[in-house]
Amino acid sequence: MGSKKIRWGVIGCGSVAEKKSVPAYQQTEGFEVSMVMCRNGEKAADYASRHGIPKWTTDAKEVIENPNIDAIYIATPPDSHKYYGLWVAKAGKICCIEKPIAPNYKDSLAIFHAFQEKGIPLFIAYYRRSLPRFLKVKEWLDTKQIGDIRHVRWLKTKAPNAMDLSDEYNWRTDAKVAPGGYFDDLASHGLDLFTFLLGEIEEASGFARNQGGLYTSYDAITGSWVHKNGVTGEGCWNFLTHHREDVVEIFGSEGKITFAVLDEAPLILENTCGKEVLEVPNPEHIQKFHAENIKNHLWSKSTHPSTGQSGLHTSWVMDKILGTDKTN
Repeated sequence: MGSKKIRWGVIGCGSVAEKKSVPAYQQTEGFEVSMVMCRNGEKAADYASRHGIPKWTTDAKEVIENPNIDAIYIATPPDSHKYYGLWVAKAGKICCIEKPIAPNYKDSLAIFHAFQEKGIPLFIAYYRRSLPRFLKVKEWLDTKQIGDIRHVRWLKTKAPNAMDLSDEYNWRTDAKVAPGGYFDDLASHGLDLFTFLLGEIEEASGFARNQGGLYTSYDAITGSWVHKNGVTGEGCWNFLTHHREDVVEIFGSEGKITFAVLDEAPLILENTCGKEVLEVPNPEHIQKFHAENIKNHLWSKSTHPSTGQSGLHTSWVMDKILGTDKTN
């Protein structure tokens, strides 16, 4: 697109769009957030006013088919991603979709193919691939600071929150929207990150259960996998425990790297030279580097690390671990 200003339309103005993403787009040189859509007009008007967005609407058509909008950011719950994604592809617009692409691999594949057939850029908001803290981990791995990589292990636990314990509706734990519950929302980030750091996954399997009966989606998942390069992996995600943990360990022939996927814990490198501990804070608007990488991709300066292709692979891995589709 050369150096043309890219005018974005946003579908959805929930918690992610509030601080993590849309302000990052607004602060990216060459981007302009021109319109926001929400089915609740009062919410859309309030959001547009607070964020300095010139136009708002309750009608997705006014955004997606608007000739003055170049690109669409879909920031709605996953069960609506296919509906909006196929519509955006039909309209021929650049698109970024919040993760995961869709609640299952089949719908994710349909979205991916729609953009692929038209040759339109599709990005997925797995923004951790662009964060400096994880680029440092990748640097350590690529320069063999722990020798040959052998195994990755992730433990992610948390206690039920007030919403989990109440009758209040939460789409994140509604099996119709997110079959894996918090696994879909949180574990997807880590699984996608592991393929970025260690390469694509060749095989994956797991067990998923609802142990607590607090909601309809799964709350306890374990999984194992093998990367194409032979590195093995395992994960445990349980959202009913007494306390919160978020610990990743990557084991090598000459050392170990420890970090957190979701928490801002230190990066720890241990090898034959000793122990190094680094604090690498995230930006205020965590999708800052993700948005900048979209701009650089569209201006042919670099290739974005999180595209429809990589996001589709993550959807496939998630389905395999959850056991929701044994045919893929």
